[in-house]
Amino acid sequence: MKVGGFPLLPISVAVLIIVIAVPVAWVAYVDSPLEGRPQVEVGVSSIGNNEFASNLSREVTNEDEAPDEPEEPINSPSFVNIDEFPDGAEAARAAAPRPELLEQTQHGYIPQVAADGSRPADVYARASITPASANNRGLVAIVVEGLGLSTENTRSAIDRLPDEVTLAFAPYGKEVGNLALEARMGGHEIMLQVPLEPFDYPQNDPGPQTLLVGQAPRANLDRLYWLMSRMGGYTGIINYLGARFTSSANDMQPILEEVALRGLTYLDDGASNRSLAPQLAKQAGVDFARADLNLDENPSRSHILRQLAKLEALALENGSAIATATSLPVTVRTIAEWADELDDKNLVLVPASALMQKN
Repeated sequence: MKVGGFPLLPISVAVLIIVIAVPVAWVAYVDSPLEGRPQVEVGVSSIGNNEFASNLSREVTNEDEAPDEPEEPINSPSFVNIDEFPDGAEAARAAAPRPELLEQTQHGYIPQVAADGSRPADVYARASITPASANNRGLVAIVVEGLGLSTENTRSAIDRLPDEVTLAFAPYGKEVGNLALEARMGGHEIMLQVPLEPFDYPQNDPGPQTLLVGQAPRANLDRLYWLMSRMGGYTGIINYLGARFTSSANDMQPILEEVALRGLTYLDDGASNRSLAPQLAKQAGVDFARADLNLDENPSRSHILRQLAKLEALALENGSAIATATSLPVTVRTIAEWADELDDKNLVLVPASALMQKN
C-alpha cells in the first residue's frame, strides 16, 4: 500500500522501532535512569536508630580523628554520677575516673593511656610495698570477686574488708558504677571481671556480652568495650570463668593485646590449668599475675581458714601469693578477722597491683 508514492507499511515499522529504541537507549546510556520520572526527596529520619547511624558515620569518616576529651567531672549513669554523692562530693571527685584516662566509644567511656603516657594501671593503683621492698616479708594479695551484683554485700565488703583487699566488680549490677566509686572512696583498689566462654557454654552462661571462641576479633573487642564501659577507675581485668576461651590462643591474644594497649593489667583467676594467659600475656606486653588458690570453693569458715593458712605458707615460701574469693558474708567476715593477725606472721597484705609482673 502506498500513500503519496511512499510505502506506508515500511514507514510504520520504522517509526515503531524508533519509539521503542529511544527509551531503551536512554536507560542504557544516561547516568540516572530515574531522570524524567516523578521523584520525591525523602530525608532520613533523625529519630529511631540515629545512634547507630552516627557511630557508623564516625567510624567511616573520622577514623583518624582523636576523640573529644570528656568534660570534668564525668557524669554518666552507666559509669559514675558524682551528683549522687552530695555529702562527699570532693571525695567522689578525687576517686572518680580521670578524664585524660578515658576514651569515648559508642558504648560509653572506656580506659585509655593518657597523652603523657600515664596508664590506668598505675594511676588507680593503691600505694603499696612490692616484692622488691618487702624486706623478706611475705606479701599476700586477696581479690574478692562478684561485687556490684548485691548492693548490701558490696557495701559490707567495702566497709569490713581491709583497704588492701582488691575488689573485683561484675559488670552487670544496676549500680555498679557508683558502687565501684564507693569502693575507691573507701581506699580499695578495684578490678573489672570480664566473662569468658567456659567449655560447657551455653549451658553454663557467664552473662551478657561474654567473649566467645571462634568470633571475629572485632566482635569480641566490641563486647569487651561494652564491658569496660560499665564502670571506671579500675587497674585491670580478671577473667570470670573462661576455661575454653583462655585455652584458645587465637581468641585470647587480641584481648590481651587490647588490655595492654589500654594500660591495664590482667589477672588470671587460676581456675584452669589449660589457660594460656601466662604465655600470651608476655607476648602481648601486658602486666600479669595468676592467682594461686581460691579461698571459698567450700563456703564454710573452717575451709576458708584452711585456705588462708595455705596462702600464708605460699607467701612465706615464694615471697608472695594471690588468692581469689567471693563476697559471701562468711568469706568477708573470715578474711577481715584473719587480716587482724597478719602483723605477727611476718606477712603483709597488699593490693593485687603490687604483685603484677611487668611485661
